[in-house]
Amino acid sequence: MTQAQVLQDRPVAGSRPSITNIATGKTEGFWQVGHRPTLIAAFLYFDLAFMVWVLLGPLAPIIAADLALTPAQKGLMVAVPTLAGAVLRLVNGVLVDRIGPKLTGAIGQIIVIVGLLTAWAFGIHSFAGTLALGLVLGFAGASFAVALPLASRWYPAEHQGKAMGIAGMGNSGTVLASLFAPLLAKAFGWNAVFGLAAIPLVIVFVIYMAMAKDAPDRPAPKKVAAYLDVLKQADAWWFMLFYGVTFGGFVGLAASLSIYFTDRFALTPVMAGYCTAACVFIGSLVRPFGGATADRIGGVRTLSIVYALAAATLVAISATPGSLVGTMALFLLVMATLGFGNGAVFQLVPQRFRHEIGVMTGLVGFGGGVGGFYLASSLGFAKQLTGTTAAGFLIFAGLALVALAGLTMVKARWRASWGATANGVRI
Repeated sequence: MTQAQVLQDRPVAGSRPSITNIATGKTEGFWQVGHRPTLIAAFLYFDLAFMVWVLLGPLAPIIAADLALTPAQKGLMVAVPTLAGAVLRLVNGVLVDRIGPKLTGAIGQIIVIVGLLTAWAFGIHSFAGTLALGLVLGFAGASFAVALPLASRWYPAEHQGKAMGIAGMGNSGTVLASLFAPLLAKAFGWNAVFGLAAIPLVIVFVIYMAMAKDAPDRPAPKKVAAYLDVLKQADAWWFMLFYGVTFGGFVGLAASLSIYFTDRFALTPVMAGYCTAACVFIGSLVRPFGGATADRIGGVRTLSIVYALAAATLVAISATPGSLVGTMALFLLVMATLGFGNGAVFQLVPQRFRHEIGVMTGLVGFGGGVGGFYLASSLGFAKQLTGTTAAGFLIFAGLALVALAGLTMVKARWRASWGATANGVRI
């Protein structure tokens, strides 16, 4: 070390303290703290896991035609991986604190790789088979509860929004699924896509094992029951609701848009995949900016804007009979808004739950998964019962307004209590 430095006491559970240079009095920049190889490994693991988590979505129009599925069955098929991922995030949240995020992630990756290869080798021939595969793919969705703590624990409070945003940008893997799954299905058959998807997963698994490293100051393991104590705190439930709207909306749409575009505009599965990929890409791209904006102006203020704009856009989507271009513009806007909100939620969580970040990531991720399951399945049921998906979009817009009302209720208490001790980091 060429210049005198001193550790500044700004602790976040499982993360390294930030470093302040005595000569300048300034905190070291984002790329000078933390552990960059782990951040990269977390992103790659999350990215490929999300790719296969939503794999049934872009394949749904093709699978539904082959298996003669109803609209409700199509909705459930793409929603089951989301629900399975939600439940498994709770399991991973506990395992992250007990055995460490790196090992937890490795176990999940192996299960998903084996599951995909099995589906490819034996084939899927029924609606029940798609649901069984969806359960296995839930392990990929549960990567959320691993990748974010794996990265977060290396970074101090003032960089949590950026670190969680970069790691969380791995949800861009849904773009890969939307772009390539329909093309590969057209060339080789949709069942072959499962085997082909396992190839990049194996490559990333090797990279992950070589680069990822658990933070040195990992919290001491607790009894399993002790992890549920956090549910006695109302703020845990609020965060589950807030993420249930932002991430739930994002992943629910990511899983459903291919079906929507083929049903509404009679697009081919490949073209529907392109449209879905564009929407998912913008939602993934802005996530780090959501975290960075929350670092600057506060997560509460950022989320307030997000929920109001998302509700208005969803109402517009449900009401407009518009063209493909106009509908695409609305979906791009709502996905960008929700992606921005995902980054903002996880700027707040590590500040409120410093000592429970592993289990809270699992719980909040569970809330997000439940929201995604609800949206994806409700769009299918609304289509079957009413002939249109409008009711599904309207109800989810109502949930966004409920989240906005809840945030308005708690923001004064948050700022007066734990927000007042956030060492200059705005909430």
